[in-house]
Amino acid sequence: MASLVGHGALGLLVARYGVPARVRSWSALGMVALSMLPDVDVVAFALGIPYAAPFGHRGATHSFLFAAVAGALVALAVRSPRLIPWCAVLVATHPLLDALTDGGLGVALLWPFSDARFFFPWRPIPVSPIGPGFLSWRGLRVAAVEVLIFAPVYVAALWPRPRRPG
Repeated sequence: MASLVGHGALGLLVARYGVPARVRSWSALGMVALSMLPDVDVVAFALGIPYAAPFGHRGATHSFLFAAVAGALVALAVRSPRLIPWCAVLVATHPLLDALTDGGLGVALLWPFSDARFFFPWRPIPVSPIGPGFLSWRGLRVAAVEVLIFAPVYVAALWPRPRRPG
């Protein structure tokens, strides 16, 4: 997977530009969490579900169908139907970023219509260690690479807003 560094950058970007003012108080943390939602499938390891299974890591929860349903449910839960496309696209960015990594078995983008796993031909993001392994030299290297790759996104998401006169 790409790490929280990469996925989180896109969550912050959506929080800044896609969220109505009335729900902004929860938006940054909520959107970062939503950007990580597809990785809920890591519980499959604890349940003995094989990585390559449809409900294994990077399986069903990394599909476009999951992104559409999860995005709609979250937006409706916060009573903001205008957020549906933002939330759905944000969840969909997760598997797309994972398809740009250099490890794993690929991403089941088309589940349930296909169990095929996909990668993009160009894979510039090093795969992140899962769990406590992220707190290692390898995890630090992955985070550093992602900081460089996603720096423009962080700048766009965190650049101070101009003060309005008045």
